[in-house]
Amino acid sequence: MSVHFEEKKSFTVIGKVGQGLSAESRSWIPKIWQEANVKFEEVRDLAKTDHEGNIIGIWGAMSDISESFERWTDQGKYLAGCEVLENSTAPIGWTKWIIPSYKYAVIKCNQSTYEEKFEYMIQEFLPNNVSVK
Repeated sequence: MSVHFEEKKSFTVIGKVGQGLSAESRSWIPKIWQEANVKFEEVRDLAKTDHEGNIIGIWGAMSDISESFERWTDQGKYLAGCEVLENSTAPIGWTKWIIPSYKYAVIKCNQSTYEEKFEYMIQEFLPNNVSVK
């Protein structure tokens, strides 16, 4: 699987957020995506787009439960959403995260490959390629 590192300046994501046990993420994260996808029309107009109107960033953002953007421990938070302009306001029922500047490990996926690629990133790629602070 093709993974690359990308340095990205701080950016804003509005999405649906959930929290759960790290070991059970395969059961609770897909439900967050389902809710975000079903209600996406509520935030479509906020999404950043390219010159052709294509959405430029769909994000599955992870944070520790304090929302300090640290690694998950036994629990974690996950935000399924889209990149928006920084001054956007999250509609009721949606959550806005301002993601800090970082170097990210990026893997392209779609709905049908998401679970397989998420599992690969968490179980194989990150433990073997990224050192803990």
